Amino acid sequence: MRVLLAGGGTGGHINPALSIASIIQAHDPDAEFLFAGTPEGMEARLVPQSGYHLATIEVAGFQRKISLENIKRNAKAVYFLAKSGKRAKQIVEDFKPDIAIGTGGYVAGPVIRMAAKMGIPCAVHEQNAFPGITNKMLSQKVDHVMLTVKDALEHMDFDCPYTVTGLPVRTGIIARKSKAEARRELGFDDSMCILSFGGSLGAGCINEVMENMIPWTVHKGLKINHIHGYGGMGRNTFPQAMAAAGIPMKSKRLRITEYINDMDTCLAAADLVICRAGASTLAELEAAGKASILIPSPIVAGNHQYHNANVLGRAGAAIVIEQKNVSIEGMLRHVKKLYDEPNRLVSMSEKAASLQINDTPERIWEVIKNLYDLSIERNKRKNAPADSEKEKEKLTFKSAVIKAKDSVMSCMPKLLPDKENDTKQESTEETEQVQIEE
Repeated sequence: MRVLLAGGGTGGHINPALSIASIIQAHDPDAEFLFAGTPEGMEARLVPQSGYHLATIEVAGFQRKISLENIKRNAKAVYFLAKSGKRAKQIVEDFKPDIAIGTGGYVAGPVIRMAAKMGIPCAVHEQNAFPGITNKMLSQKVDHVMLTVKDALEHMDFDCPYTVTGLPVRTGIIARKSKAEARRELGFDDSMCILSFGGSLGAGCINEVMENMIPWTVHKGLKINHIHGYGGMGRNTFPQAMAAAGIPMKSKRLRITEYINDMDTCLAAADLVICRAGASTLAELEAAGKASILIPSPIVAGNHQYHNANVLGRAGAAIVIEQKNVSIEGMLRHVKKLYDEPNRLVSMSEKAASLQINDTPERIWEVIKNLYDLSIERNKRKNAPADSEKEKEKLTFKSAVIKAKDSVMSCMPKLLPDKENDTKQESTEETEQVQIEE
């Protein structure tokens, strides 16, 4: 099986593509892969690191806000768009994939559109509850749509078959350690444990809250273990804030680091997670069964993190707070309330776990397998023997002649007398005459 995967720009698009490749490889070790992505996006680093080949294509998104800089960016986007069709066709023709899969990002648009146009069976995978514009457009052209959550259907306009597959998560999260085992590894006791982070870059809003929350829990004497990843954004500020508050970066209850490298262990240990609402993060919260306070990023396309967060919020698995409504006092109240009501934390965790789709790999493989079967069927029709095609043409021509003859003959009664009908009519008249005479 030869598989073309297109997606990127951010980890939220490329990581699902890498996961899908792993799922396919688990079922078909001989499968061959080619990724299509931009030369500047995260895929340029992550794809080669994972051992796959990357074909690059230059694309860029259009900026809606009017400024001199954005006018320049949009001019560049138009230039890339003009070249993208030719480059996409070259990628498809050179690799000759059996199937093609898009996972979002601008780069998926021209590649999957071209593959579909060339008769390659195609699918897209949408990670968010509010779909991106690329997948919205492609959903009208592909053979199948895979969704992380069914809520995305409300924002799509298509008649294509779909499957709610969920989102693949890291193996370490699925085969998770027990809470007790994870806490022993971290050196924590069995008190309430909070895990907070804002991604590899960090989140200013979450860091600001934690600069106040961590000293508050320590000075209040609350039995709370806390793991916080402040990210690159807090590199020059967060350690200084902790030093000013007299808080160590590591103690028997604290572990404060720039980046969390053992997320599977930290997530297993946590009772409450405070974070953004990216699709991959939420899928991991569901897989691990964790209560959360979600602060969706307001600077993402279509405000999709807010829609993602509300899936958990409506289920009672999370407290959702828009960033504009975040306050230090409000966050402290939420944490204190959950600290005082451990049963609520347990209930929220159970509701998060109930949202997990635990057979995501099998659902994705089923879609892939059906696409591959469709590819085989299309290739059979494409490679049908020439004699068969000629015979088909003969039969088609013969059928056309017969149809034309029937059409002409159907008009004949209007132009010429029908002898058979005349005979029948005369016979009927004679019978009627006999009946009258009798």
